[in-house]
Amino acid sequence: MKFVSLKNGVEMPMLGFGTYLAKDGSETTNAVKEALKVGYRHIDCAKIYQNEKSVGKGIKESKVSREEIFLVSKVWNTDQGYDSTKKAFKESLKKLGTDYLDLYLIHWPKPLSSETWKAMEELYDEGKVKAIGVSNFTEQQLRDLMKDCNIMPMINQIEFSPRLTQNELCSFCKNNNIQVEAWSPLMQGKVFEIELLQELAQKYNKTIAQIVLRWNVQMDVVTIPKSVTPERIAQNFDIFDFEISKDDMHRICLLNVGYRTGPDPNNFDF
Repeated sequence: MKFVSLKNGVEMPMLGFGTYLAKDGSETTNAVKEALKVGYRHIDCAKIYQNEKSVGKGIKESKVSREEIFLVSKVWNTDQGYDSTKKAFKESLKKLGTDYLDLYLIHWPKPLSSETWKAMEELYDEGKVKAIGVSNFTEQQLRDLMKDCNIMPMINQIEFSPRLTQNELCSFCKNNNIQVEAWSPLMQGKVFEIELLQELAQKYNKTIAQIVLRWNVQMDVVTIPKSVTPERIAQNFDIFDFEISKDDMHRICLLNVGYRTGPDPNNFDF
């Protein structure tokens, strides 16, 4: 496993386990247990996924100590605002069966984000969360948030894939010591249709998913693939025994066409 040091010194595993669209109940619980068994130590969830309780159960049943796990959740749009963020945070802790989070994120940029951020800063100052950040924020949205914040966002979790590298946003984050994290790194399965990635998978004797996840890590981007299939959970973790050449890294970057599989942060209605 490789780690990245956030601006406050917190060590974050660069490969995490995503739980978006994992069904609440045994599917999520078993997937989390399998991921921790394989070696993942970074679990990403959110209130809106409606499976936090199952994630917490999986962690508990895994017998892996809580201190070894980098646990992430997010405040949903309808909970934004100072008081409601504090309440939502407590609810997430209760469902997850823990008394702290390693990272708490604003899930999407909304007009109330500045008030939400104030609440998150207090949670951080109180030691209830080890790091705070945002998700799906554009450069301008980050600038707006940073105008009157006391603590700079430590993470920006964005859609990032071979077809969507968001170069300018990533450069802005890097220049401001904000770690970029990728959601939907496998483009909801669409990466498997890309001929170059099929070619590179054969060249390196790896799966297409492994090529893409390794590319993420070598781009210094934290990545959180999701699967509920034990074989794929293990395969996605097996990316630290090879390295993609500089030329091939560049070829993958050239696949960028600004293609999104998810909503545009500048134009969403939820």
